[in-house]
Amino acid sequence: MLPFARVAIVGMGLIGSSLARAVRAAMPTVRLSVSDADPAVRARVRDLDLADDVADHAGAAVIDADLVILCVPVGAMATVAAEIAGELAPRVVVSDVGSVKGQVLADLTAALPGIAVVPAHPVAGTEKSGPDAGFATLFRGRWCILTPPAGADAVAVERLADFWRRLGATVETMDAAHHDLVLAVTSHLPHLIAYSIVGTASDMEAVTRGEVIKYSAGGFRDFTRIAASDPVMWRDVFLANKDAVLEVLQRFTEDLTALQRAIRWGDGAALESLFTRTRDIRRTIVDAGQDTAAADFGRASTGSA
Repeated sequence: MLPFARVAIVGMGLIGSSLARAVRAAMPTVRLSVSDADPAVRARVRDLDLADDVADHAGAAVIDADLVILCVPVGAMATVAAEIAGELAPRVVVSDVGSVKGQVLADLTAALPGIAVVPAHPVAGTEKSGPDAGFATLFRGRWCILTPPAGADAVAVERLADFWRRLGATVETMDAAHHDLVLAVTSHLPHLIAYSIVGTASDMEAVTRGEVIKYSAGGFRDFTRIAASDPVMWRDVFLANKDAVLEVLQRFTEDLTALQRAIRWGDGAALESLFTRTRDIRRTIVDAGQDTAAADFGRASTGSA
């Protein structure tokens, strides 16, 4: 038996359109209704035939749905939740896909009293955006972290977990605050560093006469891929998770200062010790199946983020 018969997706960018494709592939009998604030996106979704119904407004999309997934920037969650509140079915489960959970949980529970709210974060994505960027296998073999509030309906949580498992994800449950700290380390800080490095390189283009771009090596290419991610989405992520990001950023700044000191004073032993430890971490990521050890010379993205 399927966990949900009628699913509504609000926001049809990379994640929303991938969800629609994945649901159609894994659960073809589910009735799928979607919406997006951009008329051009809605028209493209119709052209791609990604859903049974494409509504002009989020409220219209969620009518009679037993699962609603908000695939909008985390800064827009409260607004969209208020827009759909009056149209939700009594026993609906409302979730999302944002990479910040504490603020989203607070926004959704405040806007939707009495509704089963179970935030989720599929740890998957690419630097591309829009409905054409989505693909049905995006979540396969990836983690999806659920962060239900204290006292959440256990049946609702399990139904959502079953839904994500059917899309190929491995499901984990954790506290929202803990999630935000973990993701500040594994995702948010790396994006912040990438934005900073690519911005610095751009500022230096006049000095290097265009050679930064011309001679881009693998490491810099990887940074530019990350830095090409949706600017609105990441603006909202950093503002919504600022406490955890600032805490991790402070620790990173201290470690960077220590590295600077080792280089300045020629402390090769300290440098080698750090580089050995970080190489071992890379190996554990490969062993855990979160990436491949294949050489990366323009290798296609694995779909993780």
